[in-house]
Amino acid sequence: MRVIPASVQIMQYAAYPEKLIEEAGRTCYKSEEKITETSADEFVEKIKRLGHESVIEHGMMTVRFIVDRGVSHEIVRHRLASYSQESTRYCNYSQDKFGREITFIDLRPFLDAAAAKHWEYACAMAESSYFELIDVGCKPQIARSVLPNSLKTEIVMSANWREWRHFFKLRASPKAHPQMREVACPLLRQMREISPALFGDVGDPDCEEQYHG
Repeated sequence: MRVIPASVQIMQYAAYPEKLIEEAGRTCYKSEEKITETSADEFVEKIKRLGHESVIEHGMMTVRFIVDRGVSHEIVRHRLASYSQESTRYCNYSQDKFGREITFIDLRPFLDAAAAKHWEYACAMAESSYFELIDVGCKPQIARSVLPNSLKTEIVMSANWREWRHFFKLRASPKAHPQMREVACPLLRQMREISPALFGDVGDPDCEEQYHG
């Protein structure tokens, strides 16, 4: 059994997204002559105030999340996005390339010592049951039925900037699930550095991960 922390990685995004958004947005008004070297941030702030956020959809970003299955179920509820996810139907974790072990996302930072022991035991039993089913001839798509939400999964999400703003409003909120915030908050902090104009006003202002342990 292997236990790893959740993580998130930006795979690709357009450099200086505000510039692209301004160039696209000014098409609506035929005001391209107003574009300057420093006008993009002001334009983005203006269209947000006006509620003309469809223009923000011209920018895109792709992110890889390594999370547990429970968190991935929340991520895919964002429908204006494209996803590619590790498949428990086709991945046979008894094979050497997976280390012949099940990988789980660490829940222990959110638990006290007693609860952590129960969680570790449950994961170990799930791993044992999975391999027993494989050993008696079950295919991975059947054996996966005993695997818990703590199972590690990798999911790649591509979405436009407007949908990412919506993502952070929900997933980086203080009301969000703590494991969701564990990846949403670091990602939002990166996005605020990349584009304060686009992401400075969404999510928790502090956006620190919340641990229960």
